[in-house]
Amino acid sequence: MYLDPEKAIDISVPIHPGMLHWGRRPEIEVVESRSAGQPSNVSRWRIGAHTGTHIDAPAHFVDGGPTVDQADLTALFGPARVLDLTFVRHSITAADLTKAGLGGEGRVLLKTTNSATVLRSPWKSPHWVGLAPDGAQLLIEAGVKMAAIDYLSIEDTDHTTHWETHQLLCGAGVLILEVADLLHTDPGVYYQVSQPIPLQGAEAAPAPTLLFPVDS
Repeated sequence: MYLDPEKAIDISVPIHPGMLHWGRRPEIEVVESRSAGQPSNVSRWRIGAHTGTHIDAPAHFVDGGPTVDQADLTALFGPARVLDLTFVRHSITAADLTKAGLGGEGRVLLKTTNSATVLRSPWKSPHWVGLAPDGAQLLIEAGVKMAAIDYLSIEDTDHTTHWETHQLLCGAGVLILEVADLLHTDPGVYYQVSQPIPLQGAEAAPAPTLLFPVDS
């Protein structure tokens, strides 16, 4: 399959100190600079494993589960369906996924109102649209290998005490892609290419992601 780079849609968010974040903001340290008379510009970045567009590996919620470097990363390459769930105001249920047209691509990206609202703020919101546990269960039963959401967490805000959606997906070996900017991505089928940074032994890692339109 030929993937035309001119048609690629980059759904990754830029990483910078003023960005939306969970926990601590990224920090930059200038190690060398040409303005200080050194031969080159060199910087050191301090970022979390869950910074920006990133994947959660099963080890995020499963003790002894596959880490980023052990997970089946083929789940991040291949046909993917973007579902229009902008009609959902809080929790994406199994019924919502069915209504939106869940297919058999094995990779699903949940486009919600997050992309146009809370994803564009530099501050974490107490409210966002997430995936309810029964929705996660349907994805598992449908054979989904990768599930993506357009916010810091795929979890809906009703379940951030026991994190049932994460528990289900990670327990089933489903990779989770979070902070996917889907604002300018229409619903439909794409070819997904994600390349997480190979942080050995990590439960998560930043993962730049491109979507390529698939001709119908």
